[in-house]
Parts: sequence; structure tokens; C-alpha cells
Amino acid sequence: MRPREFDEDDLLRIAFDQFWRKGIRGTSLSDIARDTGIQRGSLYNAFGSKEALFLRAYERYSGDYLNAVRKALGSGSVRKRLTAFFDMTITNFRSGSPPRGCPTTRGLMELASEQDGELDDKARQAFADLITRITGLLRDALSQGAEHGEFDGDPEAAALHIMTVTRGLAVLERAFGDEARLRGIAAHTVDLLLGGPSPEQARRSRAR
Repeated sequence: MRPREFDEDDLLRIAFDQFWRKGIRGTSLSDIARDTGIQRGSLYNAFGSKEALFLRAYERYSGDYLNAVRKALGSGSVRKRLTAFFDMTITNFRSGSPPRGCPTTRGLMELASEQDGELDDKARQAFADLITRITGLLRDALSQGAEHGEFDGDPEAAALHIMTVTRGLAVLERAFGDEARLRGIAAHTVDLLLGGPSPEQARRSRAR
């Protein structure tokens, strides 16, 4: 009997949703088999292990997320780009019902709580690669802003600062679930990096 064929992209999307909500160790292949309608044996045959399936699903998520970051940072003033980036980031944290948080930060915290040999190394590298690539896209946007006189700091240091803030936002989202607080911190970070609010924001603030 031939193993059941399946759409790998759909499978990875459904599997990652499980990993995102429950964590790597909290998700079983039985959970994924149930939600996808694919037998556990077929999952083992296709991926070899739950851990390998997670890494493949995270790779798919990373590609989609990087495309979203590129779009957010793709055009407009540097303020508009950074604001769009933070908006996309917080929206991602708050997606799902209940909100699922940040899968990368959650994964790193899960790895820190337990040691699991080979998975630790491969997953940590996958998480680090995504953070590095996002940092690079932020650096490029800030460098373009510097070329247009919109930013006068160090693009590399500022990009790392933004990434550090996003990790903090991910933790605060888990602790308080307060989206307005997250967005206030994000706006304040943009103001700090760019030397205060934009003229339009200042006018709105005075009008209140």
C-alpha cells in the first residue's frame, strides 16, 4: 500500500501552528497527525523525527517572516519603515486566539530550560540565523535613512538595539498581554533613535 501523499506546505503550516502554541516539547507527532489527517508513520517516513519536522516547519516560517520584514522596511522614510516593522512584529506576537507570542523567543527560552543535545544546537542556530538576517535588513534600512539625512547614528548598533527591544517586547507580551503598552514602547524606541517624534506626531500630541 502506497503511503498517503500530502501537500508539504500545508503540513508544515499546520505543524508549525502546533509548535508555536505548545512549544517543541509540548507538541507530539500524534497532535500533528490528528490535525493534518496524516498518519504518524507517514510523518516519520517524510521527516525522520518530530525535531526534524520542527526545523523544517521553522524554516518555512522564517522565509515567510523575512518576506514580511522586507515588505515593512521596503519603502518610505526611515521612520515609516521602522514604525511598519514594529507594527508587523507586534501583530505577529498578538496573532492567534489566545495570542501565541513570538515563536523564536519562546523557542530560545524553551531550549534554555532543558538540554536536548542535537536539537538544541540545530534549533538555536536556526533561531540565531533568523535574528541575524532581520538585523541585517534593519541595518540596511537605517543606512538608507542615513544617506537621506534621516538618521545620524550607527546603523549596525541601532539595528542591534531594535532587535534587543523586540525580544523584550516578546517577553512583556507574555507577561502582561498589553498590546497598547507594546506599541507605546515601540513608538518611544523609534523616537529615541530618530531624535524625537515626527512633526506630524508632535502636532497631534499638542492638539490633544
